Amino acid sequence: MNQSVDLTAEQWSALERGQEVRVTNSTSSLECVVIRADVYDRVKALLPDFDPKETYPAVDEVVREDWSDPIMAEYDDYESRRR
Repeated sequence: MNQSVDLTAEQWSALERGQEVRVTNSTSSLECVVIRADVYDRVKALLPDFDPKETYPAVDEVVREDWSDPIMAEYDDYESRRR
């Protein structure tokens, strides 16, 4: 998706130096970071393409012992103990 964005001269200069530029949509308050395409391509190549849900079994294994600890029952009942 290619879309034209109006940036200031300072923002364009920052991009030319390889720096990121933060922009906010005034309508939705959505904050985004603009980077050069070549920088994006390098970063994207470093990141694996995966669904975070793939990590759930490993996370469950790591925390299983702690969640099974009897003291966690107090955590589960936290709201009723809160003052």
